[in-house]
Amino acid sequence: MPYDTGGPLVAVVVLALLALFTRWAFAGRTAAPSPVDDGLLTRVATLSRRESALQLRALLSDAGIRSTVRFPGAHRAEVLVFPEDADRARALAASFSTPE
Repeated sequence: MPYDTGGPLVAVVVLALLALFTRWAFAGRTAAPSPVDDGLLTRVATLSRRESALQLRALLSDAGIRSTVRFPGAHRAEVLVFPEDADRARALAASFSTPE
């Protein structure tokens, strides 16, 4: 009885074509870092310690300034406020000394 090689050959060709297609479809698509969008908020300080950022946020809160803290990476914290409070917040942040 003769052995039919057509079926396995077609399967190998289809798999090779699928591999080439997926390589082409996903080549060169690396996730580019998106620019930071602060939305309605303005960044007033960038600190290296979480505790310092939370203390600055408490100081701003005591002054009646609404704020939030964002942690974009390890050992980095950003304090954000609304634009109308940015000048006052920057002045307070400039006088803020982080405890050792």
